Amino acid sequence: AEDAQIRTQRGCNRYKEAFFSSSTGKVSQSNSSLKKHRSRSIFSPFFCCFRNYNDYHVEPPPANNKTLSLPPPPEENGSPPKCDQVQVIPIPSPPAKFLLPEVSIADYGKNCVVIDLDETLVHSSFKPISNADFIVPVEIDGTVHQVYVLKRPHVDEFLQKMGELFECVLFTASLAKYADPVADLLDQWGVFRARLFRESCVFHRGNYVKDLSRLGRELSKVIIIDNSPASYIFHPENAVPVQSWFDDMTDTELLDLIPLFEGSQ
Repeated sequence: AEDAQIRTQRGCNRYKEAFFSSSTGKVSQSNSSLKKHRSRSIFSPFFCCFRNYNDYHVEPPPANNKTLSLPPPPEENGSPPKCDQVQVIPIPSPPAKFLLPEVSIADYGKNCVVIDLDETLVHSSFKPISNADFIVPVEIDGTVHQVYVLKRPHVDEFLQKMGELFECVLFTASLAKYADPVADLLDQWGVFRARLFRESCVFHRGNYVKDLSRLGRELSKVIIIDNSPASYIFHPENAVPVQSWFDDMTDTELLDLIPLFEGSQ
């Protein structure tokens, strides 16, 4: 019986690693250190300097512009054309493909807030949770498994307020076959203008990194809310770190963030 229990636990861990956000590279932080870091590197310099953040503005790699050189007509005396007589015609390359569509009219001028899913807004498990808010069926290798999802306290109020203030984007390192139905149940108000999943991440040194420069938004107007520092390692100054949440129903992290974001407007 003990061997069977160990095998079951290993199976749950394997499924969790395969479907949910990778925990590799996550840093454990206390509430005090998180709040100290947040006040120092985010809400003090970030919001007041939203206008320009060139130091951390990383544009997508420029496409290679090809040029075509056309020689002018031969001179009347038959001598070859000189170098300064060669006409250079630039051939424009197609624009870089971004992860997000064009900003809608309703969101024009708003800042873009990228919000993580697992351990930031919800906690999910293959093991039964008695007080689960959602139970989502997920097919794995031809077998349907039940995923038990617990909502973080105050997540509804948080999402509604963020949707009023910002252009909100869900960006998770989890697979779409799990995260998409969870988002359907979680976001009853259509807060998320777009949803990005694992395939939109950059796999860098064992971590799924959310490269904000690929969104198609000005970096000076992008914030990422995430519990995993590895997720925003490319743009740490754009991050609002939150503590990983699992099952503490007295947690007020999301509630505490609301006045801070309201004050940034």
